Amino acid sequence: MKQVLSVVLGASVLLAAGCSKQNAPATEEKAQAGQLQKVVLASTGSDTDVWKFIATLPETKQAGIELEVKNFTDYVAMNTATANKEVDVNAFQSYNYMVAYNTASKIAKVAPLSTTYIEPMGIYSSKYKKIDQIPANATIAIPNDTANEARALSLLQTAGLIKLKADFNPIQGTVKDVTANPKQLQLKTIPMATAVRVKSDVDAIVLGNTLAMEGGLNVLKDALFYEPIDQSTKLYINLLVTSAGRENDPTLQKLGTLYHTAAVKKFIDEKFGGTKIDVNKPVSYFTQTENKQK
Repeated sequence: MKQVLSVVLGASVLLAAGCSKQNAPATEEKAQAGQLQKVVLASTGSDTDVWKFIATLPETKQAGIELEVKNFTDYVAMNTATANKEVDVNAFQSYNYMVAYNTASKIAKVAPLSTTYIEPMGIYSSKYKKIDQIPANATIAIPNDTANEARALSLLQTAGLIKLKADFNPIQGTVKDVTANPKQLQLKTIPMATAVRVKSDVDAIVLGNTLAMEGGLNVLKDALFYEPIDQSTKLYINLLVTSAGRENDPTLQKLGTLYHTAAVKKFIDEKFGGTKIDVNKPVSYFTQTENKQK
């Protein structure tokens, strides 16, 4: 699923309101060479590497797209730029993060174009090798942004470390929703931008896969425990996102098809050690019930 959607979100959204809205930079205009339509995509970290690779593919040119990839370091700024049509698309966030952003943003919204992958969130430790070795009163660091805090708490419950209230909100839940904590664990919310650096300072830490990889960790090999990939974690599937109202743009929709090509799957598997698990589902998947999936 990543950096902060914290108290700065409100400030960032308000700041965006004061900025003049720019026109969509890409899809309405033809690029000079080959009459390709230029699409500007914002991303960050390892996702930027994937989309820069996609930009070089002959399939992208055949789709009539000239893809420009811009690297951002701030997640809220990336969504704000997309909502305001300063970039056409972004690729960094999970479904639950998108919902949290749209809930907090009173001005401009973003909307999903396509699913891409899911990266399991994991529990890591420099001190312990197994989840049941975590002692009483241990300090566990978790993300302090809305969507990822709720996700981390759900993971800790799945790992058997805590219990959450029955109506726990998987998108906006907080540490206040913990109803049982047998080991009296100290749950410390921290900015995820600093997470890997403080890993050795706490007993355990909950990390999204992008940050884990940036710290040299492979969730499938190095985590004490990580999320199952099933119906229970579908909110954490990553997306291609555009500004609300542009989700049916046929040019932008082609990016989802390009992501799921064989060449891209091979690149991702080789570069990221199997930690980005391909998910090719319709956007309607998020609103379907489990019974409808069967």
